[in-house]
Amino acid sequence: RSNLYQGSLLRDSVRRYLQLPADQTVLILHAKVAQKSYGNEKRFFCPPPCVYLSGPGWKLKQEQLKARDLGEAGFRVWGYMGLDSMGSSLMETQKLSFEEQPDAKGFSCAKALYISDTDKRKHFRLVLKLFFSNGQEIGTFHSKLIKVISKPSQKKQSLKNTDLCISSGSKVSLFNRLRSQTVSTRYLSVEGGAFIASARQWAAFTLHLADERCSRSEFPLREGYIRYGSVVQLVCTATGVTLPPLIIRKVMKQYAMLDVDEPISQLHKCAFQFQGSDRMYLCLSTEKVIQFQASPCPKEANRELLNDGSCWTIISTETVEYTFSESLACVREPVSPVPLIAALQLTGGGDVAMLEVQGEYFHAHLKVWFGDVEAETMYRSPKSLVCVVPDVSAFGSDWRWLRYPITVPLLLIRDDGLIYSSSFTFTYTPEQSCMPGQQVLSDVPQDSDKLLDSIHQEFTRTNFHLFMQT
Repeated sequence: RSNLYQGSLLRDSVRRYLQLPADQTVLILHAKVAQKSYGNEKRFFCPPPCVYLSGPGWKLKQEQLKARDLGEAGFRVWGYMGLDSMGSSLMETQKLSFEEQPDAKGFSCAKALYISDTDKRKHFRLVLKLFFSNGQEIGTFHSKLIKVISKPSQKKQSLKNTDLCISSGSKVSLFNRLRSQTVSTRYLSVEGGAFIASARQWAAFTLHLADERCSRSEFPLREGYIRYGSVVQLVCTATGVTLPPLIIRKVMKQYAMLDVDEPISQLHKCAFQFQGSDRMYLCLSTEKVIQFQASPCPKEANRELLNDGSCWTIISTETVEYTFSESLACVREPVSPVPLIAALQLTGGGDVAMLEVQGEYFHAHLKVWFGDVEAETMYRSPKSLVCVVPDVSAFGSDWRWLRYPITVPLLLIRDDGLIYSSSFTFTYTPEQSCMPGQQVLSDVPQDSDKLLDSIHQEFTRTNFHLFMQT
């Protein structure tokens, strides 16, 4: 009885969460590669790793802490970020303090992280530890893998070495250094719907290959690796703001090379010429993004002279997002590890349908929920959970009468009530046995129980479809 009562309370909590989600999201942005430092020099990661805190759950947590007389000081979030092999000493990491932005997101960045030549690894992860000001630990969060390189490749890139090449549809960051001075670094970013050059924050842009023969209004996107001379489009991943079609050019000693078509590599210098323009290039002027007209070279027709503001460094970036909600639970332990769902795999059907949830950071204290219905869950490994798909009747008797697909959100819930939402949903699709236009529920006959049973049997022969909402 106690278990049934607790299960009923948890289901009520999940229903309240689904009606008004109070998520807390931790977003980490970082470069995909990092240049190694040698000797006493410190090549700080560029662009610097950034952390954003968003979601209504942070405000709700603040109100809960206030109710416990902890005040504003108890709610402030701070953290430490470092490399994953640095051990537990906080002195080896960089402290982060978060500032609230106009969009209510908390923001901080680690400007002084680097990897020395004494570290022989080829890959590493960043580790972020978050705390409230009262000392309560929020959790530990990891970045994606970062590849270590010694310096930007000066050789002509080959598609055989795709680790350093940049593919269409991937995310990149662009930054500019006037006279190669670190203090003058400016990042291409978006603010108020306009492109700016920021000294503090950077934006990740999706870099798309486009068909050169089509007009700007059509602009069909293509797959493949980006080469110099290609027509591309830059789309801000956070806002969707887009630059006009651009031709990406290789830069050598402040000249745009018009006849180079080799693949683009990490940390290469490049320039962006506006397609169809008379030598006009994307350029920064202090914090503004403008157009600059390059000068032709009379002796070399395959080159155009640029200014410093038109020469950009390109680097691939990664994003990892952790979402959880402790609004309805009395959580005493850190929220980590926060599970990340990457894919779903369905096997079987009807009464014996099994769903494998694939991803990272799974553990034995997680249960899969289909909306407000808990599924029988088996822990397989940190990358896999398997559950029994609940019958559609578990969502209530009224659901048996529906003749169209039913979609429910997929959740992971820890045994203490902590909710981890996801972008995945599960759809039940009934087999349509009636003719188009047939009235299914017009007159309920006296033997309606038999009708209910037949509808229920039809649903147990359900076809299941999975998809990810983008």
